[in-house]
Amino acid sequence: MQQPAPTVDGSVLSGIVEAVRDGDDRVLRRLLARLAEQATAADLYALRDALEPSSDDSAPGRTRPQ
Repeated sequence: MQQPAPTVDGSVLSGIVEAVRDGDDRVLRRLLARLAEQATAADLYALRDALEPSSDDSAPGRTRPQ
C-alpha cells in the first residue's frame, strides 16, 4: 500500500511568509533550506498563494496543473 508523499509542515510555510515580510534574510535562508528538503509541488503553490494573497490565477503565466 502506497502512502502519500509527505508535505511540508505548515509552520515552515508560515515562517517563510513571515521572514519575507520582516526582511529577515537569515531566518529565510534557513527555512528555504528546510523547504527544499521536504517540499512537494502543492507546497510551492501554497507558498505562492500565501505570499500573494490577492494573486489572480488566471493571470498570464500563472496556471495550476489539474
